[in-house]
Amino acid sequence: MTAAQGRDAERDAILTALTPVVDGIAATFGPVCEVVLHDYRRPEESVVAVAGTVTGRTVGGAMSEIGMRVLARGDEAADELNYLTRTGDGTLVKSSTMVLRDSTGAVFGALCVNVDVTAVGRAHTLLGALAGLAGGTAEPPTTTFGDDIDSVVEAIVDAHRARQPRGWAQLDRAERLRLFRDLDARGVFAVRRAIEQVAARLGISRASAYSYLSQARTTADPTPDGGTP
Repeated sequence: MTAAQGRDAERDAILTALTPVVDGIAATFGPVCEVVLHDYRRPEESVVAVAGTVTGRTVGGAMSEIGMRVLARGDEAADELNYLTRTGDGTLVKSSTMVLRDSTGAVFGALCVNVDVTAVGRAHTLLGALAGLAGGTAEPPTTTFGDDIDSVVEAIVDAHRARQPRGWAQLDRAERLRLFRDLDARGVFAVRRAIEQVAARLGISRASAYSYLSQARTTADPTPDGGTP
């Protein structure tokens, strides 16, 4: 057995051992809880076990943009605990993403817990209003969850386009490189065929997309004063 085969066998054993944990956590917290086990070796079908239906994930489904962000950080990734997000249908979700490492410390997956706190959020808002404490709390970001990795990639690209005051044709070189650098940092290009999707979404050729990605990875992001961050 090669070293690579040994690492894969170890990782498979860890995922197998955690599969009953998925069901146990979901059963403990009831119908408001969903637990998802991811194998990041297969980003397009990373879900290897799931219990609960908060985000509608199924076995064989793709990772979310949260998982792509963890994937982009590689072995430097850390657990992300008790953060709030919203699903596309407006469900308020409290989540924790706990990275899985093999014996060498390499990140290869994650155990994710999602709890539907929509009703709790509404009650909190109502009680705050009654007590005169209602204020402008930050709105949780919307996260795309889905079994189709293409929809996740498209949602990330479209979110970036929505934040741009101008279309692609009006962006200068620095802005275009910043866009590709940010997409790369979020793990978009770790997904197969993502470069083609990004190119189609931006209305540019695949060759141009590859060129911008290559430049984004080899040049620093300039700051307004001409320096680098």
